[in-house]
Amino acid sequence: MRILVVGAGAVGGYFGGRLIEAGRDVSFLVRPRRAAELAAYGLVIKSPHGDIHIQQPQTVCEHEIIAPFDLVLLSCKAYDLDEAVGAFAPAVGPHTTIVPLLNGMRHLDTLDRAFGGQRTLGGLCTIVVGLNPRREIVQQHPLQSLVLGARAGQESEQARSVLDVMTGCGFDAAVSSDVVQDMWEKWVFLGTLAASCCLMRAPMGDIVAVLGGRDFAVAVSEECRAIAVAAGHPPRAEFVARRMSLLTEEGSSFAASMLRDVEAGHRVEADHVIGDLIARGYALSVAAPLLRIAYTHLKVYEHRTARRGDGGK
Repeated sequence: MRILVVGAGAVGGYFGGRLIEAGRDVSFLVRPRRAAELAAYGLVIKSPHGDIHIQQPQTVCEHEIIAPFDLVLLSCKAYDLDEAVGAFAPAVGPHTTIVPLLNGMRHLDTLDRAFGGQRTLGGLCTIVVGLNPRREIVQQHPLQSLVLGARAGQESEQARSVLDVMTGCGFDAAVSSDVVQDMWEKWVFLGTLAASCCLMRAPMGDIVAVLGGRDFAVAVSEECRAIAVAAGHPPRAEFVARRMSLLTEEGSSFAASMLRDVEAGHRVEADHVIGDLIARGYALSVAAPLLRIAYTHLKVYEHRTARRGDGGK
């Protein structure tokens, strides 16, 4: 199976690197700057599960794709999706499967409009990774999983074929019978985490350590949960208990990657993670005042970075 990983940043680089390590046929669709970095220094992964250094991984840039791929693993940031769709469109043939690992749900509408719903599976990953100043991929926590499945919920030969190629590649991979529910649950968790950390500019341990902090985090979570319930995807009790325990753990350094982006002056997925959640809640008559405050806070941040001309570092 020929695999195109769209993006060789933290997430795409990690899973693509593990696939290469296991002998899979992987190419990365990257911008010229990243292609030059990979050609010069290789793909470097620092991980509790073992480091990897892949010399000169296969890369392609926009307009260099000359034949369809069997699988497109989409790992770009949501704000880059429209540009990415145009870049990888030549890789999508009659039998291509697309597995997106983006946050939220809005990207599914974009992919369906571009390629039709039959090509795109649901997908999500759980991993804590980032790029260090040397542009190496650093995994900060041992957790690493990738879940995919047909969005209609039925058994899917597409999903099984993708699982086959991902099995034995050094990370947990699974097919879900209700991947859309899984994606909504992750969205509820991520919306809570991103809104809380970015509004308070602190990891969760610091938030719950102060008077009112725990109540605030629980209230944000309840707003996210209420939107999911109204949308027909109430989070399961096991998920709520497990995630709330993580969000309210005392002394935790757990924080949203969006907070790290804000602290570094980078672009953020405010519209896709929080804004779209608010919009769906509004359409279903669900108020979300705390999410709205967090969203406004992030939009002010975006406005200021754009005005200074240093956004998108």
